[in-house]
Amino acid sequence: MEQDDVAARVDAVSQLMYRIERPVYNEAALQSKLLKPKENSVTLKKRLAHHLRCSSARAKAAALSFLPILTWLPSYPVKKYLFSDVVSGLSTGVVQLPQGLAYAMLAAVPPVYGLYSSFYPVLLYTFFGTSRHVSVGTFAVISLMIGGVAVREAPDSMFLVLPANGSNASAVLDIEARDARRVQVAVALTTLVGIIQIIFGLLRFGFVAIYLTEPLVRGFTTAASLHVCISQLKYLMGVKTPRFSGPLSAVYMVIAVFSDITSTNVTTLILGLACIVFLYAIKVINERFKKKLPIPIPGEIIVVMVSTGVSYGMSLSEEYKVDVVGKIPTGLLPPAVPEFSLLPNLITDAFAVAIVGFSMGISLAKMFALKHGYSVDGNQELIAYGLCNFISSFFQTFAITCSMSRSLVQESTGGKTQIAGLLASFIVLLVVVAIGFVFQPLPQSALASIIMVNLLGMFKQVRDIPHLWRTSKIEMSIWIVAFVASMLLGLDYGLLVSLMFAILTVIYRTQSPKSGILGQVPGTELYCDVDEYEEAAEYDGIKIFHSNSSIYFANSDLYVNSLKKKTGVNPELLQAAHKARKKQEEGKKNGKNNSPRMICVKLGKQGTTQEVMSSNHEVKECTDEHNQSESEDVVFLKSPATVHTIILDWTHVNFIDSVGAKAIKQVIKEYSAVNVQVVIAACSRSLLAELERLEFFTGVMSTCMVFPTVHDAALHCSAS
Repeated sequence: MEQDDVAARVDAVSQLMYRIERPVYNEAALQSKLLKPKENSVTLKKRLAHHLRCSSARAKAAALSFLPILTWLPSYPVKKYLFSDVVSGLSTGVVQLPQGLAYAMLAAVPPVYGLYSSFYPVLLYTFFGTSRHVSVGTFAVISLMIGGVAVREAPDSMFLVLPANGSNASAVLDIEARDARRVQVAVALTTLVGIIQIIFGLLRFGFVAIYLTEPLVRGFTTAASLHVCISQLKYLMGVKTPRFSGPLSAVYMVIAVFSDITSTNVTTLILGLACIVFLYAIKVINERFKKKLPIPIPGEIIVVMVSTGVSYGMSLSEEYKVDVVGKIPTGLLPPAVPEFSLLPNLITDAFAVAIVGFSMGISLAKMFALKHGYSVDGNQELIAYGLCNFISSFFQTFAITCSMSRSLVQESTGGKTQIAGLLASFIVLLVVVAIGFVFQPLPQSALASIIMVNLLGMFKQVRDIPHLWRTSKIEMSIWIVAFVASMLLGLDYGLLVSLMFAILTVIYRTQSPKSGILGQVPGTELYCDVDEYEEAAEYDGIKIFHSNSSIYFANSDLYVNSLKKKTGVNPELLQAAHKARKKQEEGKKNGKNNSPRMICVKLGKQGTTQEVMSSNHEVKECTDEHNQSESEDVVFLKSPATVHTIILDWTHVNFIDSVGAKAIKQVIKEYSAVNVQVVIAACSRSLLAELERLEFFTGVMSTCMVFPTVHDAALHCSAS
């Protein structure tokens, strides 16, 4: 049925006809007869006045842009949306609570700071964010990046103190001082991340996320998820090992954990494995019966409540030495100024966290916006994330972005607006202010199990590799490089390496464009590759060269070489052949009767040489000499070139730089020297303006050699 519809549409289109009779134009004729550029009468003063003028309409637009909540809150349909937002907010809140506690462990700070980071940023995003469905707060990948910086700047070795009695006992780790310093590092990093994101947003740099292509992000997040799981092994097994950061940190962590595996706390391991099995079963049930369940079963909060009760009832911390969350202060901390002296050491890390956090947030926001039919503003999202991080850092939080698992819960449970996120933050606030002490006996292995199970969806991204192998091997290589580099070099250096590799693939594609010779489809003005379509026929004496790349310093030589190879017309060889024939004619005038049948042209490191061959034996000799020298190319010319015109199809040339323009001018002059005309076709107006700025049309070059379409150029050249 679908194929019939497609066939019907094709028939309908094929019945449409257009007939145009007009002269053949070149660019000079177009500019003199048809196209008159508009006169720009707007002065710089007028443009500045237009941008700087103030009116009530502009003030209102600026306010609505900066505070998107004003666009939907006044018209919020209470009866239609409120119940759905309340259910969604409660569901998201019970997921956000255990994740906040768990991801604080990844950030190498006490668990209560994860709760702070699950409250303040969510509250702020409600006012400044443009997405209605994302759940902002702690996220595993960002938390792990922050934790790596905190451990690097405040390692355990800095906080080893000798016993006060002066005995020969080994140094003791001052955990309180270490944690306080790591909180300072995480808060300072968050402040800098917020500043960077705000500046990027004000400068309209929301487009920077496009450089983090999807295969790069998915390979990076898969590696980050594996880093997270490896970092949780020590908590799952109850092994006391240091935390590592930097290149090969994952390898060192695995070695440290398994070298001390004999000291595994069996109670901790059993409890952690039981939580993993339970959470995985809940995830399977939620996925399989999501259409029948009114809301997903909150497995995380069940694990937190049950494991806390078991830990408290059985005194797991005292009796079985199970590591627990420990003291959770009641109430919110007063605002404090971050430690700005730490900022110089954190600049590189802040850029990485800012870009990764924003790219993850905007990708999820765009996904939900597309699904529900609204739009998100990338620049405003940058400002929103920046304000969330910057303002919240004064209240002792660490950097945030949106979480895929929580966002899916918020959207699937019927969330319509960020009122749901606001209610979720109030649930976290209730715990922080009133009942935080209840979770003090919570085993750390239970939090580790929550983290690991929540990352199972990330590991499914490995399925991208077979798909990318079939569709795009370059994108597959980006995925693999991002994964391997992030695993071995750490997340910061891994992101930098994978980003550089992705940019190199773009350069590689421009340096290896597809090129070919075009021919006309009979009876039309359409031109297709003669190697791909039998119907495409070339004009006699005309070669139409097409390349799907711009021309700039990195590929201009490749463009020229491809032009000579595809057209089969090499000016250097033709000049050599001309000299050889002149030599023949001079020989005839001198009375030599031998009539050479072939000209041997050698291209080597010493330049071009030519020899006139009069026998097959001499030809064989020349060939043998060539075989002995790999640095020379030998070409035999039997007759003069029959090509008199080459048309350069610039349909896909988006830009050209000074190096590319010089290369094209040079090759045009070379062809002109052997009586081969070169013209340009299908050049865009912006590219023409660029050529004029580069002073391309000087000397023998003029706009008369530029044609608006390939067909104009072909008709002109075939007629002349």
